[in-house]
Amino acid sequence: MYESYYGFSERPFQLSPDPRFFFASSHHQRALSYLQYGLDQGEGFIVITGPVGTGKTTIARNLLANIADENIVAAQLVTTNLSPDELLELVAAEFKITVTGNSKADKLQAIEQFLIGLNKQGKRALLIVDEAQNLPAETVEELRMLSNFQLDNKPLIQSFLLGQEELKTIISAPDMEQFRQRIIASAHLKPLNEQEVKGYINHRLAQANYTKEDLFSDDAFQLIFEKTLGVPRKINIFVDRLLLFGFLEELSNINCKVINEVAQEMSEELTGSLNSTSLENNRKSQPLLPNSTENVENIKNVLREVEEILEGSIQQKVKMTRYIDKLLKQKSRELAELQSNSTEDK
Repeated sequence: MYESYYGFSERPFQLSPDPRFFFASSHHQRALSYLQYGLDQGEGFIVITGPVGTGKTTIARNLLANIADENIVAAQLVTTNLSPDELLELVAAEFKITVTGNSKADKLQAIEQFLIGLNKQGKRALLIVDEAQNLPAETVEELRMLSNFQLDNKPLIQSFLLGQEELKTIISAPDMEQFRQRIIASAHLKPLNEQEVKGYINHRLAQANYTKEDLFSDDAFQLIFEKTLGVPRKINIFVDRLLLFGFLEELSNINCKVINEVAQEMSEELTGSLNSTSLENNRKSQPLLPNSTENVENIKNVLREVEEILEGSIQQKVKMTRYIDKLLKQKSRELAELQSNSTEDK
């Protein structure tokens, strides 16, 4: 890809959460501090919420990567809509607990015996539940029941819940009072502000061993902030595409003109739609009238939008073809150099 062109040791804006690229904004640092505090306490629940793409999973990975206490045995669940029984099965699987029997009682007994065994070794269990907003209220309650496993008045397992804002609604329900009383800290992540976006981008570039300072113009960071709204995942997607565009066009600097051009190409990805909802609503609310001037205009508008989409798709394919051609030429040059060096050695 573009790594060698810009001198990166690796792609700096990958989507996969990587603790090495963790950027401690004020909100993220506070959330991480709460997680660490909860870990030190060894009991209760920690709840971290935030919009999609704000870095909840990255925080969890960062915490796991930096756990210095060898006596903490951690497991991470990425949940879907699990029933309480399915949750227990997943907990047993992640901690590699052997369960004899299929009843809920069998699973609970196996988990409890595992936790007691850890306690006898001077260890304790940490369960990190990601995407916790997908859990039904009764499954969240099952997590609370697991926290009742104790020995000598010390909890045997601790849970961290990471989820989108819907998780707040679940926990705030009247019948979740007992669960709320077990929460010892909570934090809500927000998108990055303009200054943090600049720091975030420069931090990830530095992690990829990029040493120059002029890759982005001074006003580029402000525009990237406006296009991505400061959401880290959108920043990763957008800047990754900017760098690919820069590589294809052989650019050494990414300026506002480039950013606007790429943003236009990526408008569907950055906004999440092409106004398909409003188009669909128009179709439902306006009956087809063959002789209606208004209907003819609607059809023309739809056709124009389809034309724009097709044109954008064609442009993207042309760019990708150019990229492949350029990559093949680059590989061909590298192969020729290797063959030349091999001949000289002989």
